[in-house]
Amino acid sequence: MTQEIANDSVNPSSKNYLNQETTIKSWLLTTDHKRIGLLYLVSITFFFLIGGAAATLIRVNLMTPEGALLSADTYNKTFTMHGVIMVWFFLIPSIPNVLGNFLVPMMIGARDLAYPKLNLASWYIYIIGGMFTFITIIAGGVDTGWTFYTPYSTLFSNSFVIATATGVFITGFSSILTGLNFIATIHRMRAPGLTWFRLPLFLWAIYSTSVILVLATPILAITLILIALERIFKIGVFDPSLGGDPLLFQHLFWFYSHPAVYIMILPGMGVISEVITCFSRKRIFGYKFIAFSSVAIAALGFLVWGHHMFVSGQSVYAGIVFSFLSFLVAIPSAIKVFNWTATLYKGRISYTTPMLYVLGFIGLFTVGGLTGLFLAAMAVDVHVHDTYFVIAHFHYIMVGGMVSAYLAGIHFWWPKISGRLYPEFWGRLAALLLFFGFNLTFFPQFLLGYLGMPRRYHNYPPEFQVLHVMSTLGASILAVGYLLPIFYLLWSLRYGRKASKNPWGATGLEWQAATPPPQFNFHSTPFVTEDPYCYLNEALTEIDFKPQGEVHD
Repeated sequence: MTQEIANDSVNPSSKNYLNQETTIKSWLLTTDHKRIGLLYLVSITFFFLIGGAAATLIRVNLMTPEGALLSADTYNKTFTMHGVIMVWFFLIPSIPNVLGNFLVPMMIGARDLAYPKLNLASWYIYIIGGMFTFITIIAGGVDTGWTFYTPYSTLFSNSFVIATATGVFITGFSSILTGLNFIATIHRMRAPGLTWFRLPLFLWAIYSTSVILVLATPILAITLILIALERIFKIGVFDPSLGGDPLLFQHLFWFYSHPAVYIMILPGMGVISEVITCFSRKRIFGYKFIAFSSVAIAALGFLVWGHHMFVSGQSVYAGIVFSFLSFLVAIPSAIKVFNWTATLYKGRISYTTPMLYVLGFIGLFTVGGLTGLFLAAMAVDVHVHDTYFVIAHFHYIMVGGMVSAYLAGIHFWWPKISGRLYPEFWGRLAALLLFFGFNLTFFPQFLLGYLGMPRRYHNYPPEFQVLHVMSTLGASILAVGYLLPIFYLLWSLRYGRKASKNPWGATGLEWQAATPPPQFNFHSTPFVTEDPYCYLNEALTEIDFKPQGEVHD
């Protein structure tokens, strides 16, 4: 796929990024995009564990109708912190900041991102914002829900609203800087011959996500500032007793937060496109359709916020328009699922760990997408609004879909990241546990929502207990599926066999670099001569996709 041309400006050192100076100071002051990606990996995993612990408390409390474990106030604070941490400190930054940081320069043949120091600054901003939020947990938490709905958040709540909102506000700048860096890098630093329609589909997804980050995140920042001003200085923006309008907050918040759904899922879709074509040994079906569908999702995502407000008293005519647009935005996602399925057709499929996560993603994302059509229909939405049906739909998209894609990407590029191979048996087991545990956790919640169980309640009628116990049992299996990769991937760093430069036989510039890559990725500038995904429909050999086997360079 590539040729290489000499470039004296590139450091020819063969020392890989893991073998550079390994002091704490060298890591904390690094501008190497690969090390920054690993810093994000560690910090994001930390917040994921905190958010997961909050979810565990929620599920244990809901095993009994009376909610014996947590008081109503503590329960409110627990699900709020679960939502805040998972949305802004895990789901939004995980794939762009971890895999995007590590892969974007290598995928375009560059030595680093366009602004390396800005990239490091974005990680520090993320940590500062995260610490603000983490401190609020220790100090007593916040009880508004992760949406900070007014006027409760500005007038009635006596919890740490401003501190939590400040943490989210600060972290938003990390997202904006990361998005700007990716846009500039993809525009200006592509290798010779790497035209737009030779870009990997992962980069199309990252680019579209970056545009949303840059355009939408300032809206959230302004909204959080207005909450603080009203709460501190009693300025009447949202509080009706001060002459404000609480629906204005919902418009501002969801104008950001629905595009934020695509910030979370679009990078995952890019991962799926990379993995599915590799382990089907086929060219991706409909490359341009998948690429432009990412752009379409980014554009249409700004036009559908009103479907969160069908029961908020907005005009019925506005509701009809938002309902139509909500159906429309499903089309680009459906195009992706169709094209992925067509790529599988007559492919030489290898059921590796990354591929199992991909197949799980397709199943879970499809269920989440189809149930989203129910919520886009006003008549159905009125019935299931603010019930467990919405929780199940959201988690099928964001957790079942996005986390499956994230883990697919981590496992797919782990040999390149670490230079080591993980035990395939444990990887496949974790992927299966995630799929079955997730469905047992959240499918009963569709039934709960249809039957009228409101979300965010710490107790419930006894007739709902069986479904809640099923959900808690599934969450226990799901937790094992999440924790297993942490253990065996850490184990592989020391005991895993060394990986070859390209153990999967994948296409793409990142697989042309050494494993692990040198500090500046390539010893000379790559020159791209072919379109992406030039697979010959040949099956992977046993040694290629079984990390237990011996692999040589």
